[in-house]
Amino acid sequence: MTSSVSIARRGMLFVVSSPSGAGKTTLSRRLLEADKDIDISISFTTRPMRPGEKDGVDYSFVGENTFLRMQKDGEFLESAKVFDNWYGTPKGPVMTAIEEGRDVLFDIDWQGAQQLAEVVRGDLVTVFILPPSRQALFERLKNRAQDSDEVVAKRMSQADHEISHYAEYGYVIVNHDLELASRQLLAILHAERLRRRRQTGLRDFVQSMIGEDGA
Repeated sequence: MTSSVSIARRGMLFVVSSPSGAGKTTLSRRLLEADKDIDISISFTTRPMRPGEKDGVDYSFVGENTFLRMQKDGEFLESAKVFDNWYGTPKGPVMTAIEEGRDVLFDIDWQGAQQLAEVVRGDLVTVFILPPSRQALFERLKNRAQDSDEVVAKRMSQADHEISHYAEYGYVIVNHDLELASRQLLAILHAERLRRRRQTGLRDFVQSMIGEDGA
């Protein structure tokens, strides 16, 4: 029986973005269930907690004054104001995970992805989720019953602007079938782990193999 081979590697920041309602949160949760070697980044936010959410699990909920102080002190890798609420990714836990070879999943918008690209481009993998149609997007927003009609209308008006940023992403998935989109997202994660530049222990592994042959 062949023993397993473990090669040291650097982790990655795995970003999944989409207009609200296109499925990025559902796909992110399914990815976490399917692969135990990736953890989600817990963002800080000033928005109110929704029913069923838990502080420190879904988000770290803070007041605006606290958020702005953290932002001023450089504690975020990225931060943005979306629909009148602030969101930010804590720098310390994420960079520690990457250096230790662990992958971190980000459920953030295009603004956050742009900011991450400015500081950690080599560690970044970006995926944009498109809805199959505008009508499907509208129906998903209405059916989830989390927002008022006014908020739904605002999200729909913002969708065109968000979708226009698809070309800034490395991968694009059209979420017309949840099972297929989930498999595609998982395939991207597995392929990116095999990139040569991420496998920091590959050189030593190959050198040891050559040494064995030459012995």
